[in-house]
Amino acid sequence: QVQLVESGGGLVQTGGSLRLSCLASAVTLEHYAVGWFRQAPGKEREGVSCISKTVNTTYIMDSVKGRFTISRDNAKNTVYLQMNSLKPEDTAVYYCSTEVACGSTWFSEFVKSWGQGTQVTVSS
Repeated sequence: QVQLVESGGGLVQTGGSLRLSCLASAVTLEHYAVGWFRQAPGKEREGVSCISKTVNTTYIMDSVKGRFTISRDNAKNTVYLQMNSLKPEDTAVYYCSTEVACGSTWFSEFVKSWGQGTQVTVSS
């Protein structure tokens, strides 16, 4: 099982930015598709963004298009989620996982277990 650590969350005001990091240990992350998910209190977990392996096709959910960007830094074995123009409805715990597959218009997950996640809180 791939071990991932999410970081970069925090408290920001509406309109602010955060960059989340998903760091892998013991595996080379560029060989995996990586997805970001979020779960707000009382809501189901939802897939936010994904970057495929090899060709790095990216998927972004409609409600964050134009605001969030996913990218890789293979030298740092890390996948990032850059979040700009944050809104209170973006408040959630954000998770990453390699148990995903995606294309530009689709995103599937088969996650068996979740990490600790990183809390993002956007104040109004």
